[in-house]
Amino acid sequence: MIIRRAVNGDIGSVIDLLSQVLEIHAKARPDIFVPGTTKYSEKELAGIFANENTPVYVAETEENGVVGYAFCVIMEQENKPFLAPCLTLYIDDLCVDSSMRGRHVGRALFDHAVAEAKRLGCHNVTLNVWEGNDPAKRFYESMGMKPMSTHMEFLL
Repeated sequence: MIIRRAVNGDIGSVIDLLSQVLEIHAKARPDIFVPGTTKYSEKELAGIFANENTPVYVAETEENGVVGYAFCVIMEQENKPFLAPCLTLYIDDLCVDSSMRGRHVGRALFDHAVAEAKRLGCHNVTLNVWEGNDPAKRFYESMGMKPMSTHMEFLL
């Protein structure tokens, strides 16, 4: 397996993976996510792939092609006097094909993102996990991640 930057030739595979993630989220939060859709269109993906501040890494095997991705965003802390300046690598989305889960693809993608964050001089790696996606939460905790803040809601 190799981890590399996504290219436009990967768009079809990434769309398929985006569909898998959306269905997980739609099952957990049907009030927010619409089944049968994806987070990004093909055109949007081409723009994301081309942007140096939004690197997307794909895991690829010789046998199966693209089997996972990690969408990342390089973010600089807002310039405010009460906040320490820092650079963050935010993992916007990480997915492993359902047929490849449990084979350390997610770990390889996460480790690659962490290595890139270190190379860039980032202070931290952050991400959000939707409530109800307990397998993802357990995975990120096993990677050593800890809660940074809690985003809460009051449904009306």
